[in-house]
Amino acid sequence: MRVGRACLAGLVAALLLSACGGAGTGTARPATGDGPEKTEITVGVVPVPSAASLFIAIDKGFFKQEGLTVKTETIQAPQAVMPKILNGGIDAFLTSYVSLIAIQDSGVTKLKMLVESQQAAPGVNGVMITGDSPIKEIKDLRGKKIAVNVVKALGEVTISAHLKAAGLAPTDVSFVPVPFAEQLAALRAGRVDAAWMTEPYISAAKKDLSARLLIDTLTGPTEGLPLDGWAASAAWVSANPKTAAAFQRALGKAQKLAAADRTEIDRVVPRYTRIPADVAAKMTLATFSTSLDAARIQRVADLMSEFGLTKTKIDATALVAR
Repeated sequence: MRVGRACLAGLVAALLLSACGGAGTGTARPATGDGPEKTEITVGVVPVPSAASLFIAIDKGFFKQEGLTVKTETIQAPQAVMPKILNGGIDAFLTSYVSLIAIQDSGVTKLKMLVESQQAAPGVNGVMITGDSPIKEIKDLRGKKIAVNVVKALGEVTISAHLKAAGLAPTDVSFVPVPFAEQLAALRAGRVDAAWMTEPYISAAKKDLSARLLIDTLTGPTEGLPLDGWAASAAWVSANPKTAAAFQRALGKAQKLAAADRTEIDRVVPRYTRIPADVAAKMTLATFSTSLDAARIQRVADLMSEFGLTKTKIDATALVAR
């Protein structure tokens, strides 16, 4: 249900990130030499709370400290702007791990995660049903239609994990692509039986449809799952290692601020999303990460392989810019 709620990295000399360890994203030492190869970069931003750290870093001057000027471009998913990513029109971008792994699996290009943005937390995503729905438990979803914002993405992966825990298979339900903004109408009209949502749509469903949360999809088998982060093409990272390292250091500082001070997130979210300030301040948020851990990412890759969303089993260490 995330637009991205879905998800979200080789700088061996610059970042003290182990391929499997959890080193802090903001602890790298400055790159040696005369500064970044590119001093002005364009960053693709999905308008979701996960992007808050980028705007915090801009406001606090963290990029300027690293010799970088950041321009932003609103995107919905990296797949939609892949030509720009491949030709250098977009240098770095926010992506869910599901999208990152799917692109890697497709063979279109190789990507690297630079900085992880968020990890799963309770109450962030969930399968909602109307207040008068006959569905009472997960097993009642057999044969039912579940709306997700995009098929073969985070919603489908996390729901499938919960279906498995309840003794069902993903093929026991039908995943129907319905944009977040249209899911309430689809539920009300009975075109779908349930919908995978995120805030502020969860709150709207509770208010308008007396909706109930059937599955908190970021708990249990998906507890702590990494969701998204800031990535670039492997070719770009190889060509611009000092720029990538500077980007990592600046965002790493902002991630630590976001993790420690909710008011920093609330301050910037209304600026680049359509979420009003009062709503943003009340939303349940995922956990802002301060490390980049291939072992966590491997959980996503393994789930995607298990449920047939990738052709091959991806090694997460290949996705991390160390």
